[in-house]
Amino acid sequence: MALLVIASCQLMVVLDITIVNIALPHIQSSLEFSTTSLSWVVNAYTLTFGGLLLLGGRAGDILGRRRVFVFGVLLFVFASLLGGFAQNAGQLLGARALQGVGGAIASPTALALISTTFREGPERNRAFGVFAAVSAGGGAIGLLAGGMLVEWLNWRWVLFVNVPIGLLIVLATPRYIRESERHPGRFDITGALTSTAGMVLLVYGFIRAAQDGWRDALTLASFAGAVVLLVAFILIERRSKQPITPLHMFADRNRAGTYGIMLCLAAAIFGMFFFLTLFVQNVLGYSPLAAGLAFLPVSAVIAVGAGLASRFLPVYGPKPFMVMGAILAAAGLAWLTLTDVHSTYAGSVLGPMLVFSLGMGMEFVSLTLMALSNVPTPETGAASGLLNATQQVGGSLGLSILVTMYGTASTNEADQQVPAFLQQATPAERIRFERTGQLPKPWSDEILTAGVSAAFIMAAIFTAVAALIALLVIQVRPSELERLKGGAGPGPV
Repeated sequence: MALLVIASCQLMVVLDITIVNIALPHIQSSLEFSTTSLSWVVNAYTLTFGGLLLLGGRAGDILGRRRVFVFGVLLFVFASLLGGFAQNAGQLLGARALQGVGGAIASPTALALISTTFREGPERNRAFGVFAAVSAGGGAIGLLAGGMLVEWLNWRWVLFVNVPIGLLIVLATPRYIRESERHPGRFDITGALTSTAGMVLLVYGFIRAAQDGWRDALTLASFAGAVVLLVAFILIERRSKQPITPLHMFADRNRAGTYGIMLCLAAAIFGMFFFLTLFVQNVLGYSPLAAGLAFLPVSAVIAVGAGLASRFLPVYGPKPFMVMGAILAAAGLAWLTLTDVHSTYAGSVLGPMLVFSLGMGMEFVSLTLMALSNVPTPETGAASGLLNATQQVGGSLGLSILVTMYGTASTNEADQQVPAFLQQATPAERIRFERTGQLPKPWSDEILTAGVSAAFIMAAIFTAVAALIALLVIQVRPSELERLKGGAGPGPV
């Protein structure tokens, strides 16, 4: 029951990243977002989530993980309620940012609670396997749930649905999860603020570049501000006695490699869900429910990959699964670059998704175990928070880079499609285009598909880099294999 409560919270938090994806076309028309600015509906959540995860993990270590866990879930529920009632783009983005704060408090304490609730060895391996499968598969489940809610109700229910789920988690937590030991310390607020603000400016710079070009003054100012803040963050962490990001964690070769792999893979998976959601609804013409069903096989295959990794990790170690998982993900994304306006779901989308999902299932179990290997108990919250932060920051930063690739490629394609449209357009169609700036089908499909294909090329490069890191950096010691089998092994637990 403890694992059910913890996994349910993680599912709710991860699911919220993609459950909104399926509603993006409806949110776009309802609240008047452009295609490039639409990514902020995702990024407003993931940036505050990723930027404050380390502070959330630290809060659990200092104040007690169960107490902090409950507070984070309640804040998440409140923000979801506000988002559901949003009347304009600003209100929705504000609520999404507040959701990210709640998720940042709840998620790292949930992962740390696994370390303190389950014994090391096969029992904890299975718990991590469930947690990793939920983390990876929650995205596809969110797309299905979002499709059902948008189809049968409206887009606001993708936010309202969190309210009853969160309240049930809050009621069950005191009964099934014991409070952890509290460790004295203080909060590194300055570090949290500089890192979060720096990442917001960095992501904004990439998205701004997609809309206004790389020479735009505000684009350049955003990148400059990001560099200043992130350098300040590193200096603050080096001098702090109790930093939000213990830099010594990066001294461990395997852990540093794990964070690098997660950064790359998160960029790929966020991009895949974002752009495929737009493709299947806008180009293939799927309804929200049909689009959600189209992504359902992703969850099943991720679960298969996670199950295989959990079963054979004690025998082969995590490195083979890290390397093979990244290679499979890269192959799936490379396959997706071949999509065009004549593609079909069965012929061009399903196969690549399944290959990608199998690789990601293998990866998430391996990465979770490696990130928390040999971490002292007082720092498990910080270590788990750092892994989750890397995932969310990598996803936000990666999505902004992919949006930039999409914007450049779609603009270039539009330069070819607009003259072709104007040659064939009726006077009424010309007037409509001058008023809205939007091309009708099939010209709009050509532009969207060109941008999506370019984004998948960059996503495939991200996963190829992850495979290289796994191959060249990760080194599993015999003592770590012994610990995975349930042996004692040296090192702190």
